[in-house]
Amino acid sequence: MYFSLIIPVYNRPDEVDELLESLSKSDYKEDFEIVIVEDGSAIKCEDVVSQYKSKLTISYYFKENSGPGDSRNYGMRKAKGDYFIIFDSDCIIPAEYLTEVDKALKEDYVDCFGGPDRALDSFSDIQKAINFAMTSFLTTGGIRGGSEKIEKFQPRSFNMGISRKAFEASNGFGNIHPGEDPDLSIRLWNLGFETRLFSNAYVYHKRRIDWDKFSVQVNKFGKARPILNSWYPEYSKLTFFFPSIFIIGLALSIALLIFTYDLLAKLYCVYFFVIFLVSSIQNKSIKIGYLSVTAVWKQFSGYGLGFLESYIKVIILKQKPEVAFPKLFFKV
Repeated sequence: MYFSLIIPVYNRPDEVDELLESLSKSDYKEDFEIVIVEDGSAIKCEDVVSQYKSKLTISYYFKENSGPGDSRNYGMRKAKGDYFIIFDSDCIIPAEYLTEVDKALKEDYVDCFGGPDRALDSFSDIQKAINFAMTSFLTTGGIRGGSEKIEKFQPRSFNMGISRKAFEASNGFGNIHPGEDPDLSIRLWNLGFETRLFSNAYVYHKRRIDWDKFSVQVNKFGKARPILNSWYPEYSKLTFFFPSIFIIGLALSIALLIFTYDLLAKLYCVYFFVIFLVSSIQNKSIKIGYLSVTAVWKQFSGYGLGFLESYIKVIILKQKPEVAFPKLFFKV
């Protein structure tokens, strides 16, 4: 099996440098190629790519900006492999990654897989706190930590594999972003393909974002979900409502304090204390535990409010998603 690694990038040459450096240390014994797709960047990474051409089989393409989904499709059309592996540019790849993927595919082949993410010790405290919020079983982040059913996993495109056969049958990613990952997974299921979680095929996801960018990101995640539910109602889950219920419940707990009813507020305090405690122990840092409380709050509030806004507009008012949220759709 010949792997083609597809990496879209937008104004992130430093990230590409770290990613390619990690891939140059791969312990995988077979040949593989890397396809870098520059998505209309003003700050190009072509010079960085050229520094690794003596170490890696790598090709570089520049195209007009059309979003990450279309850029991944572009890269897969240019690639030579029969199995594509997609990374975000802010990932660092463990040396054993491709070996683990190859092993998993040989043991029980599947046309599409996803893997989890972890944090390196070298990451900043905020990056580690955000990683905790995005991966912990105590938050909505369990989807990246592996809490979904392994045999019915919805891969995320920061760490995802798809066969050429499945790509050609599905035409790859759509023009919604975010939300293009579960959209592709569901279309693959409807075409008869299977997806699975490869627990050992993890990446270190650096997420170079600040608190404001993180809030915007998770808010978009929340807005995308009701749109996907409107397209594929058979795959809607009650758990998708949890962040919104959490935010409504928190507001209610504060309002009830006026009437000296504090039980609900106490429950929220206990929850956030557990977040602080578990993260502090897991990261061996009280500071990261404190920052994790902030990260989880921003995750729930951003996603929950975005979900509510989208649910009202798309599900209740029946607005067209492209009209209600034009910034979630790229023109390709």
